[in-house]
Amino acid sequence: MKKDGHIHTPYCPHGTLDSFHSYIEKAIQNRFHEITFTEHAPLPTNFVDPTPDKDSGMDLKQLELYLADVDRLKKQYEKDIVISTGLEIDFISGFEQETTSFLNTYGQYLDDSILSVHFLPFQNTYTCIDFSKSTFLAFIEHVGSPMAVYKLYYKTLMDSITSHLGIYKPKRIGHITLVHKFQRALPELINDHEEIVSILLELKNKELQLDVNSAGLAKPYCLESYPAPAYIQLAKQLEIPLVFGSDAHQVKDLHQYYNEIKKYL
Repeated sequence: MKKDGHIHTPYCPHGTLDSFHSYIEKAIQNRFHEITFTEHAPLPTNFVDPTPDKDSGMDLKQLELYLADVDRLKKQYEKDIVISTGLEIDFISGFEQETTSFLNTYGQYLDDSILSVHFLPFQNTYTCIDFSKSTFLAFIEHVGSPMAVYKLYYKTLMDSITSHLGIYKPKRIGHITLVHKFQRALPELINDHEEIVSILLELKNKELQLDVNSAGLAKPYCLESYPAPAYIQLAKQLEIPLVFGSDAHQVKDLHQYYNEIKKYL
């Protein structure tokens, strides 16, 4: 069954205004059986978004409109495709209580959701590591070395997997090698094999799903899926449930590189 489980929407403050209908019609044309809209959830109100435009998450005031829109579309297209209501929830170290409270309030309205790490803490500040190449390289200078940043990323990712965020904690972990987004801007590739294997083993242990995310193939400094095919295959051997996600923020990116990825699913 063809599913794209990681799709953004016109509610994304850093995406496009491409309509819900255009995403859905393209999915139907491409013979997908199921899609999940996973808009970036509102960030905790007491968290200061470190990106310049502070647009990493949806405005909380729009959340109920988003949920209502997806619910209406589910009914409208029910004969053509299965549409799931979802969110991409940020795991932010130190804000677990706020995230749990949010999920306790809104989790009941979600069919499917993703838990992702975008923000890394260091010396009482946070950095959005996938915002830009310059931000990523500056963060490396700040932390001390590429390997130090990678280790901080995987520690935070491990914390997200082992965290207790209540009964509505997302069942899928997003783009587990997002730290690779700017890997080709570094002097050499970092060997993080052991860290990735540890992450996969903990996903298996916690009975969580893996977001097989194709967006990295479109990033000029990454040029691989999140995670790379060898780790998709390892996840499959470990019997971790795999869910393809294009992580599309505009219609033209919907299902991007699906044909390249599907052989590993």
